[in-house]
Amino acid sequence: MKVAIIMGSDSDWSIMEPAARTLQEFGIETEVTVASAHRTPEKVHAFASGAADRGVGVIIAGAGAAAALPGVVASFTTLPVIGVPINSTPLGGMDALLSIVQMPPGMPVATMAINGAKNAALLAIQILALTDPALQAKLAEYRRQMAREVDNKEQRLLNKLNQAEKA
Repeated sequence: MKVAIIMGSDSDWSIMEPAARTLQEFGIETEVTVASAHRTPEKVHAFASGAADRGVGVIIAGAGAAAALPGVVASFTTLPVIGVPINSTPLGGMDALLSIVQMPPGMPVATMAINGAKNAALLAIQILALTDPALQAKLAEYRRQMAREVDNKEQRLLNKLNQAEKA
């Protein structure tokens, strides 16, 4: 099963790339598409309605400004859709966040933090891991590694503090 990433503009790639990199780290096949809910609605329809047939299990949709893309994608598929609001306007991404999080009843879109593409990938991985024990194990190891990194950072800080006290 793969994850599809769609964004409204190629300028969104710098925000969405961490999602693609995270999926790649977990060995998950990814397809990336640029399509606009407003400027290329037929392309969005074809992308979303055909996603399951292409082996997609989860869709991550990044959008700024009016941020219609995640909701439009969700309207054309029963696959889980994860929205990533992108900070692309003077409103700091709040416009996109509110547009994505305020989906009408019956049309859910999981909504990440503004520019939260990495967490979108991790949520997609968690969804796929529901039926994939090997992926569950990779997620567990990922979490253990994060904990080790925090412990290492703490130890480095304590070492610096101890050296400063001795000086």
